[in-house]
Amino acid sequence: GFWHSPECEFVRLCIGRSQEAVEGRVRLAVLKGQVYVLGRESPRSLYNEELVSMNVQGDYEPADATGFININSLRLKEYHRLQSKVTVKQDE
Repeated sequence: GFWHSPECEFVRLCIGRSQEAVEGRVRLAVLKGQVYVLGRESPRSLYNEELVSMNVQGDYEPADATGFININSLRLKEYHRLQSKVTVKQDE
């Protein structure tokens, strides 16, 4: 319903901008109306197994995940607290 709105134009521009550096190949299988990703590869992939693996020695410790989760949960908890206040006021 808002295809020609400024908000939709903004979202389309954001999506387009986010995809400018995307390149690579994706292998798919289609079977009985389902699509399955069989593999993907990209010369510009940001994934680096050495950075994300806890089996490889590096600067990342499993305890770091707990801190990350705690910090992000603060903003999410506050967001939901504020959303519940807005919902209550709308219901009154």
